[in-house]
Amino acid sequence: MLRNILVIEDNPDICDLVSLHLRDLGYRVEVQMNGEKGLLRAVSGHFQLVILDLMLPGMNGLEICTKLRADYPYIPILMLTAKSTEVDRIVGLESGADDYLIKPFSIHELLARVKAIFRRVELLSSNQRHRDKRIVCGELEIDLERREVRLPGASVELTAKEFDLLVQFAANPGKVYTRKQLLDLVWGYQHDGYEHTVNSHINRLRGKIEPDRHNPVYLLTVWGVGYKFSDGTEQRQ
Repeated sequence: MLRNILVIEDNPDICDLVSLHLRDLGYRVEVQMNGEKGLLRAVSGHFQLVILDLMLPGMNGLEICTKLRADYPYIPILMLTAKSTEVDRIVGLESGADDYLIKPFSIHELLARVKAIFRRVELLSSNQRHRDKRIVCGELEIDLERREVRLPGASVELTAKEFDLLVQFAANPGKVYTRKQLLDLVWGYQHDGYEHTVNSHINRLRGKIEPDRHNPVYLLTVWGVGYKFSDGTEQRQ
């Protein structure tokens, strides 16, 4: 899915830096350097994320954030600010921002925050597709609201990341994921040296949910590509 990001920021250097790196990740980016114009674009319905500076000409970021939350459908907001006190952070978050980043910030941290927001949105969307808040596949039952996993007669103890990884798979049965895609979706970063993280989590998950971890029926290997969750039609691997 191609995602559109609106950056409302009056510092041209920050705009250029943020836009460049977001576009490198495949996002579409639009920049507005005035608060009132930024609000008008934000409510257009064309954007899946707003990166919002706190101090802006025309209308400040808190006003924009409050207005978006009060009057318009939900749009994730990542707020940028030079103010670093705890009170400022609390005010920003209580105005409706999803996350808060203090200037000067690392561009890598900003990209990780953006990915994390989209990951949460995707997970929420997956949850909403399952009205009873459960995913059931064979004997495996996942309670999304309680973050619990059960097999017949027993609950399965998973770490937070193991649970997030399992939900990513189970909410999209049959979809093949590369290791890098899973890093991006579940961990929020992408790096060639971290594929072993995915492998180790897959192995631990199989040890907890598979009747036989060496002949899995849920988490299947797609040789030369990555992994997928069984949709019930393929030959078990």
